[in-house]
Amino acid sequence: MKTEKATFAGGCFWCMVQPFDSLEGIEAVVSGYTGGDLPNPTYEQVCTNMTGHREAVEITFQPELYPYEQLLEVYWSQIDPTDAGGQFFDRGDSYKTAIYYHTEEQRIAAEASKQQLEQSGKFTKPIATDILPAKEFYPAETYHQDYYEKNPTHYNRYATGSGRKAFIQNHWGESK
Repeated sequence: MKTEKATFAGGCFWCMVQPFDSLEGIEAVVSGYTGGDLPNPTYEQVCTNMTGHREAVEITFQPELYPYEQLLEVYWSQIDPTDAGGQFFDRGDSYKTAIYYHTEEQRIAAEASKQQLEQSGKFTKPIATDILPAKEFYPAETYHQDYYEKNPTHYNRYATGSGRKAFIQNHWGESK
């Protein structure tokens, strides 16, 4: 089956893997860095907020089984789309939200989903998530990959302590 890439920045990439990982038609979810110009950045470099990169996930998916529009719905339900300064207690440019489109069709779908969310009345503040052309994606260090599976206790403590879990529950209902 044909596959495509989808790339989403949603704050800490640890928390962006699990929501997509078990969906039908998802072949891979990789944590990494994108959006900047520094080749092969490290976690430490990205955390300086000087590289232009954001923590992100790159998803390889089969659009016939799980369409891009459905990935967008999952994405929106995992973030605070009104936060222009990062996500939850992770602050700075490297934690800002963005949808990185790989095709013109993805750009159109992303813009439409953002407009629909803005018009829904779900949030009183404007939607701050950027929609940008995809740039080179650099996989993060091995210890960051599938973090929720490798370190479930720390992952759950982080997701709860950061405020992400409560926000998702309060604004989107049941955790997806």
